[in-house]
Amino acid sequence: MQSSVFLGKSDKPEALSLKYANRHGLISGATGTGKTVTLQIIAEGLSAAGVPVFVADVKGDLSGLAEPVEIKDFLTERAQKIGLDPYEAKRFPICFWDLFGEQGHPVRATVSEMGPLLLARLLDLNETQEGVLTLAFRLADDEGLLLLDLKDLRALLVDVAERAKELSAEYGHVSRASVGAIQRRLLTLEEQGAEQFFGEPALDLMDFLRTDDEGAGIVNILAADKLMQTPKLYATFLLWLLSELFEELPEIGDPEKPKLVFLFDEAHLLFDEAPKALLEKVEQVVRLIRSKGVGVFFVTQNPLDVPDSVSSQLGNRVQHALRAFTPREQRVIKAAADTFRPNPAFSTLEVITQLGIGEALVSTLEAKGAPGVVQRTLIRPPSSRMGPLSDAERKNVLRYSDMADKYDKEIDRESAYEVLRDRAEKLAEQEAKAREKEEKQKSSGRKTKRRRSNRQTVSEAAFKTAARTLARELVRGVLGSLKRR
Repeated sequence: MQSSVFLGKSDKPEALSLKYANRHGLISGATGTGKTVTLQIIAEGLSAAGVPVFVADVKGDLSGLAEPVEIKDFLTERAQKIGLDPYEAKRFPICFWDLFGEQGHPVRATVSEMGPLLLARLLDLNETQEGVLTLAFRLADDEGLLLLDLKDLRALLVDVAERAKELSAEYGHVSRASVGAIQRRLLTLEEQGAEQFFGEPALDLMDFLRTDDEGAGIVNILAADKLMQTPKLYATFLLWLLSELFEELPEIGDPEKPKLVFLFDEAHLLFDEAPKALLEKVEQVVRLIRSKGVGVFFVTQNPLDVPDSVSSQLGNRVQHALRAFTPREQRVIKAAADTFRPNPAFSTLEVITQLGIGEALVSTLEAKGAPGVVQRTLIRPPSSRMGPLSDAERKNVLRYSDMADKYDKEIDRESAYEVLRDRAEKLAEQEAKAREKEEKQKSSGRKTKRRRSNRQTVSEAAFKTAARTLARELVRGVLGSLKRR
C-alpha cells in the first residue's frame, strides 16, 4: 500500500507522507518558478494513492492531468537524476467543474447554505447592512421561506422593506437605505455572472470524495480562469466549500490517508481585506477540519499572504524561488526562511533566491508529526501533460462524465420568490375588493342622501302644486264673498 507521495530528491528522496497530508501545507514561490508543476505532481500522487483531490485551476494548465505527458529528453534526464524509475506517462481520472457552467459541470449552492456572513463578505457590506441581511435570513427561517437563488433573496428584501415598521418592532431597526444598498450590490453581483452559482441542484460535497473503478482518487478541477475576474466570489466559494465539509463530515481523527485534499491556488484572495470575523472562521476551519480527514494546501506567490494564525497550521511546505530586489521582498524572504527547520548544510535565507526552475526547499512532517529539516530538492517531473487540454478534449471528458445527469440541468422549485409573489397577489386582490366595496358603500350613501334632501320627487311636487292651487281658490272664494258684501 502506498504510504507517501514522491516529490523529488535532495541528498535523499523527499516525500509527502499520506498519514500527515491532512496537516495541511503551503506551496509558494515567484511566478515561473514551478509552483504549478509541484501542485500537479502532488495531485497525481494523491490520486494514485486513492485520495480524491479538489484543485482550483487558475491558468487552465491542470486540465492536462487527464492526458499522459509527452516524454521529452529534459524530463527523462530529470527522472534519471532523481532516481525516478520507472518514469511513465499516465493519465488520471478527473472531473471538471465550473461555477459558470461553461468549462465543467455547474457548481451551485443555495443562498441559505451560503448564509449571511459569507454573503455579506461577497457583497462587501458594512456592519449595518450585514445586520439587515442577517435579519432577512432570520425572517425567512421564522416564516418558512426557502432561499434558493438570488431572485428569492431579492423578493425577501422587497418584503423586508415594505414591512420595515412592523419588523423593526420585533427584530430591531430595519433601515430601508440598507435594504436598497444590498439590492444594488446584488445587481452588481448578477452582472458579474454570479447568479448562476446560486440555485439547484446544489452541490453534494460527497461527489468530491469519489474514486474510479480502479481505486484512483478523482481529481476535481474547478475552472477558475474566468472566476478570477471576480476574486471575492472565488474566495467566498472556496471558504464555503471548506465550511460545508467541516459541517458535514464526521470526526475520524488522523487516518492513514486523507479523505480529501484541497489545493487552493491564488490563496491570498481568501484573506485579502477579509474582516476579523471571517479570518477567525478560516482559522477555525483550517485548525479543525484535519480531524475530518481533509487536508488543505494553499498555493501563493508570497508566503506572507497567509496570516500567521493560519500559517502556523501548515505543516508541509514547498518553497520555490523568491526574488529580492526591494527591502520589502528581502523581509518576505527572511520571514519565509524562518518558517523552516534549519539545515546546517546551507543557509536557507541564501538558497531561497538561488533556486532554479523546478527546484524547491521542501520540509514535510515526519514521525509523530514533527517538521523535517528543510532540504534543497529537485522536484520530480509530472506523469501527466504539462499544459491544458484542447476544447475538444475537454468536451470529450465532460461527455462521458457520470455527473452530467445530476448537475447539468437546472431545477427551479417553489421557494421564497413564488411564496412572496403569491402572497403579494392575494394581498393586492384583497385590497382591490376592499376598495370596490368601499366605492359601492360610498355610492350607496350618496343615493340615500339624495332621497332625504330638500329636492322633491315628481309626486311630491304635483301634490304640493295641487295643494297650493286649492288654497288659492279657497282664498279667492272668501275674499270674493267679502267684497260682494
